[in-house]
Amino acid sequence: MTMRLRSPAQTRFWIAQNTLAVDLGGRRRVLSSAPQGGGLTTATHVLNHQVESAPAVHGPRPTPVWGSPSRHLRKLALSLGLDTDTVGLMTAVPMKQLVTARASSGNLWVECFATVGVTNAVRAGEWPPQLRRRHGSGKPGTINLILVTSASLSHAAMVGAVQVATEAKTGVLRDHAVPSSIGASEATGTGTDAVVIASRMHGHGPPHRYSGTHTVIGALIGCVVAHCVSHGLAKARKWHEMHP
Repeated sequence: MTMRLRSPAQTRFWIAQNTLAVDLGGRRRVLSSAPQGGGLTTATHVLNHQVESAPAVHGPRPTPVWGSPSRHLRKLALSLGLDTDTVGLMTAVPMKQLVTARASSGNLWVECFATVGVTNAVRAGEWPPQLRRRHGSGKPGTINLILVTSASLSHAAMVGAVQVATEAKTGVLRDHAVPSSIGASEATGTGTDAVVIASRMHGHGPPHRYSGTHTVIGALIGCVVAHCVSHGLAKARKWHEMHP
């Protein structure tokens, strides 16, 4: 059985009010690091909302104009006609830089929705830049990944999907020699990355207990994430050329 990769996602989505809204096609189990609905939950939609870039500062950051991220995202969901069970992300990356991809093998598929910015890039293990001005701050610098699958993943497989997605993202950053914005080494991600895994409910999709890199679904996850992050980096470079 072979794997097929396509650029457009087939899951229904739209962009309104500077926000990507992904319709999961019903209630799904979701694991994420999102500021709204983060952790393990169930949801029908996932949002990725563009906010204004935070300015560089030498002291504690002022409270953003949108206040609490979770409260702001809940209000946004209601304004879009969605319920408050929606999982929500934030980014400074413009939604016109959205990249999507779908990888499939038989009746198993994984789709990725990604916005990519790397001016906030860091290497895991670097000390947080608490008070110093970061190079490139105030510009888009977050990698948000939303993964949707036809599979019904166990809890362990959902965690494994996060692991594989992170490995794929980091591999692309290293392939492109993306530097850390606060150190001399190559970056492994950014300081504000977020990931969402949306799985079918138990009994409503092909069951998978594992999702590591030796599994078919792990290969699909790695494929779509690598594709999206690579193309997202190209769009980010073009954006910075147009906004020096």
